[in-house]
Amino acid sequence: MNLQYISDSTGKTTGVFIPISEWNELKAKYKGIDQEQIDIPDGQMNEVRERLGEYKNNPDQGLDFDKAMDDLEKEL
Repeated sequence: MNLQYISDSTGKTTGVFIPISEWNELKAKYKGIDQEQIDIPDGQMNEVRERLGEYKNNPDQGLDFDKAMDDLEKEL
């Protein structure tokens, strides 16, 4: 991929230029990549909010991700 990085006057990278042909290839490969916003169904958002609330009220009840994955793999 032939990217060009855009920098400000201090040398800080502020953007990336992607040639249009490569952008079109990315859009074909990853449908929806050009969407500014991804719509998440209300039911899923409500579930996440509920789970976050439960975690904030009882943070000690949360599971360690790596341990949970290890336990799941043992059951397979």
